[in-house]
Amino acid sequence: MTKDLTAGSPMRLIAGFALPTLFGMLFQQLYNMVDAMIVGKLLGSAALAAVGATGSVNFFVIGFCMGVCSGFAIPVAQRMGAGEASKMRRYAANAAWLSIIFALVLTVLTGLLCRQILTVMLTPADIFEDARSYIFVIFMGIPATFLYNLLAGIIRSLGDSKTPVYFLALSSMLNIILDFLLILGFDAGVAGAAIATVASQGVSGLACLLYMRKKYPVLRMTREEWRFDLHTCGVLCAMGIPMGLQYSITAIGSIVLQSSVNALGSLYVAAVAAGSKVYQLLACPFDAMGATMATYCGQNVGACKLDRLGRGIRACTLLGLGYSVIALGAMLRLAPQCALMFLDSGEPEAAALMEATTRYILIQSVFFFPLALVNIVRFSIQGMGFSPFAILAGVLEMAARTGVGMVLVPAFGYTAACFASPAAWVCADLFLIPASAACIARLRRLYPNVSDTPSARQIPLRAGAHR
Repeated sequence: MTKDLTAGSPMRLIAGFALPTLFGMLFQQLYNMVDAMIVGKLLGSAALAAVGATGSVNFFVIGFCMGVCSGFAIPVAQRMGAGEASKMRRYAANAAWLSIIFALVLTVLTGLLCRQILTVMLTPADIFEDARSYIFVIFMGIPATFLYNLLAGIIRSLGDSKTPVYFLALSSMLNIILDFLLILGFDAGVAGAAIATVASQGVSGLACLLYMRKKYPVLRMTREEWRFDLHTCGVLCAMGIPMGLQYSITAIGSIVLQSSVNALGSLYVAAVAAGSKVYQLLACPFDAMGATMATYCGQNVGACKLDRLGRGIRACTLLGLGYSVIALGAMLRLAPQCALMFLDSGEPEAAALMEATTRYILIQSVFFFPLALVNIVRFSIQGMGFSPFAILAGVLEMAARTGVGMVLVPAFGYTAACFASPAAWVCADLFLIPASAACIARLRRLYPNVSDTPSARQIPLRAGAHR
């Protein structure tokens, strides 16, 4: 059930690992797309704007949770690559203890501060209550977010990128059924869409847990391995917290930008919400490449096969370039049709909404290759064990989005908002590309006698020791 990414063609291994991961992320995005489509079609553009107005703060909190879980999985991948099963299980167990603590604290804090956050973000009054109802339910589902993302991250660290996809497929169907049931059958409004998302993710997490207990003998832990260990938790936090903060710091810029878009009115809020759903779906391959490179680099650093790091990054970059060209070509022809999936053509402002949404989609598509590099290189650096660099990249993204939101959007309006994320991606790349080369060079200085040979696997490398 596990897969070794430390031997064989990097291109073949990365493509083979990324494909199932991509399907999983497509199913995950299906949650959000179905919510937006059903809300936009059945409840109208105001309800869609309410969901969209919470997007940046949703990313701020949920992105932190996902980043932390991804970071917790890196020491697991490193110990898997090193062939140290007992240490790998100890990291997995302590990641579970930490996830429980993080989930409880975040759920309480976000639940108490939900209304204040939306007020600070200048959420329009006509969509405020719907926005609060939606994001409050999402925040109450933080434990489900931790459950699925931690377990899926551990499974991928073992080299199995297929299993999480099966449970997400099941949950996607459940999400669709619950959306219609709660919105149409029980008239639950936007809160019903949020409940469907949380419940579906909880089901996928529980399914992963039950499957892991039955099918992964390598994860069967002793009482000693289950013990809470401060040193192990310190290594996990050193990996996980910077990755979580990277998402949250990036999201601060998105919150500033969202506040600027909110000030333009609910029409543009709805356009960004609809356009973002299309962009997030198109960006799934880049997310899959990033997740793949975190596992690939983690296993190869654990096995001390440093020569394979640069080869893997170059191979994945070629994949990213090819997909970016294909996606841009598709959107040049199909962007208006994609926008129409989320909009009711019978609404009075339908034409203006469709034009604004199409503009947003096309501008994002032009800059897909810089986005590909952000994901590939950043996650590669994290897989090598240099998670703090993720914070610096996040700061650059935050600065770019904040600058556009505070300066350019008030001056130039909606079109400036469409260029905010591309500006953030380019700024992050200017740092990440030389940083990745520096990280590989540092590993070579620390381990000068390591080569890409079978005997390299026998050289110990303690997770986090090179940070």
